[in-house]
Amino acid sequence: MPISAPDLLRILQSHARQPLTSTEIFAELSLSPAEQKLAIRFLDDLVRQGALVSLKGERYSIPSQVSLVVGVLRAHRDGYGFVSPRPGEGADVFVPARYLREVMDGDRVIARVERGGRGGKPEGRIIRVLERAHQTMVGRYEVGRRIGFVVAADPRIAQDLFIPPGAEGEARPGQVVVARIDNYPSKTRGPEGTIIEVLGEADDPAVEILAIVHKNGLPHKFPPEVLAAAEAVPREVGAEEMGNRVDLRTLPIVTIDGETARDFDDAVAVRQEEGGGIRLWVSIADVGHYVAESSLIDVEAYERGTSVYFPGQCIPMLPEALSNGICSLNPGVDRLTMTAEMVFDEQGKQVESRFYPSVIRSHARLTYTEVRDMLATGEGEGAHFQGLLGHLRLMEELAGRLTAMRRRRGSLDFDLPEAEVVLDLQGRPENIIRSERNVAHRLIEECMLAANEAVAAYLTANDVPILYRIHEPPDLGKMQAFQEFIAHFNYGLVLDGVVEAKRLQTLLAEVAGQPEERMINQTLLKSMKQARYSPDNIGHFGLAADCYCHFTSPIRRYPDLLVHRALRELSLKGSLAPGRISHLKQVLPEMGEHTSHRERRAMDAERDIIALKKCQFMEETVGQEFDGFVSGVQAFGIFVEIKDIFVEGLVHISSLSDDFYHFEEDRQRLIGENTRKIFQVGDGVRVTVAKVDLERREIDFTVTGLVPRPRQRPKDKPKEKPKDKVKEGQKKGRSGSRRRRKKT
Repeated sequence: MPISAPDLLRILQSHARQPLTSTEIFAELSLSPAEQKLAIRFLDDLVRQGALVSLKGERYSIPSQVSLVVGVLRAHRDGYGFVSPRPGEGADVFVPARYLREVMDGDRVIARVERGGRGGKPEGRIIRVLERAHQTMVGRYEVGRRIGFVVAADPRIAQDLFIPPGAEGEARPGQVVVARIDNYPSKTRGPEGTIIEVLGEADDPAVEILAIVHKNGLPHKFPPEVLAAAEAVPREVGAEEMGNRVDLRTLPIVTIDGETARDFDDAVAVRQEEGGGIRLWVSIADVGHYVAESSLIDVEAYERGTSVYFPGQCIPMLPEALSNGICSLNPGVDRLTMTAEMVFDEQGKQVESRFYPSVIRSHARLTYTEVRDMLATGEGEGAHFQGLLGHLRLMEELAGRLTAMRRRRGSLDFDLPEAEVVLDLQGRPENIIRSERNVAHRLIEECMLAANEAVAAYLTANDVPILYRIHEPPDLGKMQAFQEFIAHFNYGLVLDGVVEAKRLQTLLAEVAGQPEERMINQTLLKSMKQARYSPDNIGHFGLAADCYCHFTSPIRRYPDLLVHRALRELSLKGSLAPGRISHLKQVLPEMGEHTSHRERRAMDAERDIIALKKCQFMEETVGQEFDGFVSGVQAFGIFVEIKDIFVEGLVHISSLSDDFYHFEEDRQRLIGENTRKIFQVGDGVRVTVAKVDLERREIDFTVTGLVPRPRQRPKDKPKEKPKDKVKEGQKKGRSGSRRRRKKT
């Protein structure tokens, strides 16, 4: 059997009591001269990846065996940072600011873990940069006495980029620019670069978007050859393409999306069955039919990983000729789809399923608002509603069954309000409102969740390697802290050595409608791990699902496209060839990491633009008073969210001048030393907007009054009392996926 990189890792993990030279590794494996040459290449690759480290004397070791950590540096705007290893490879390592002069946020590094600081707590020292995260920097160009420099738009990048004379191009002071990094920072010198693009004036809304796009490294222009390939795809479905497909064009199938949606990748239909069951068809655009593996379009889609949604704008994963054209399930036209057909009994249990390529013709393009109103009144405007009310009522009934089924097994539903930014014609924020989630949203979400779960189970049962959407259980340490926190509000949570989703779901039901509901929901959400993509199926804790994947949005998520290809191949061939299975097992781990990273990158960019628009909106309100509530407490002050606007700002502890305040972490509160005045999560406060910092996305408040705290919830029924606290030393430890994105 030929030598492989895992063979080398296994030797160093299980047999080595000390770092080994290449000769010693070869001897352990009894390698021939030809195999040794291949092994050398594998060793070099493993060192570049950070799976191994190369030490003095040409010796190799697993990083953790020599007190080293390999990971991505996450810098904080205050100067310090953390090295974050890959999931499952240990906890983040704190790195003081004094060790970050030669690195930048996002760099992949090796850090040595050593004792430091006054308390002797472990901290990291960067010893090597494996991969630079930034080849360019976006920021504001300024000119000093003798030299120009770029102030990074990202506050996590502390170093200014010096621009030598002649390298500024046509940039003027104050403009937003993109600069190429020619020399990275060292112990004695800051980074240097050349301005390669002038984006424009800092207060131009279009420039603000471009700055965030560049700051997060988002590809926002398709290469000409990719656009040409997309334009070459037929605009209509040909008769020859319908062969070997199930014809569903007579089915009363519809799409239900937001008012501004332009790409429709999912369509649904239902039918009442004998015995009380309901048959559900979920048909998803067959993107894999048009985007061949390793094609120009596919390579670009993989690089992007996901579509990115800004207020009033979208950066799509696929060119619009596909996403808004032949792949969009527009009404009244034939479209190629992959269909999951399922039957659910009266308890919401799936009793039948099959999956196949299909052709559909959407009978109507409905919006969430239209469906909500139609279900509420029994009436609708327009010919496309005729004959659909019965189907929508049946769909609503099915959604209720599926919701009840998921709740019985412990699925968590964090129905927290989200902010929606309303822009004026110039792209400036005009208002910030609560994004609505009505019965129509829940209806579609339940159908999509059911299809995702059914597809995952089918492919798993047929031993097809795929990327699962996994959500690991929260760490017991964080759940213990949460347990102690909610105890102060007279709620209990049992932790018998494990965290059970069903008990958390019971708690969420118990706090529903209480004054502290939102606070407890938010605190629990922050205690959860983040969902991600992986070829290893460990289940989805938040959905209480043993097997789950993303299938329903291949227009905007690359993992869904991978699942479509696997499902189509299995449907057409009956099984996957051994070589194909071996290939998938080899490439899927890296694809899982890549697409998870792309998802996080998109979420960071979306949050950044929302934070900017919130600051711009509040900039006009400096000096005004608002009612709000305490949304978070730290040693340095309290965070307050303004009611009805969903804008959060900081009341710094230095502005609380009426007393000396002390932070009680377990109760999430500040308490006055003399007055005993308390600021606690959930308390109502009245604040004045003191300052807005657009660059740092920060809003400062001062407190002008308190709202009386509601009486504590009475002990009117037995609770699950906190017990069985986790043992010291156990690791401490967020859920879901994101257009207003359908919750799948």
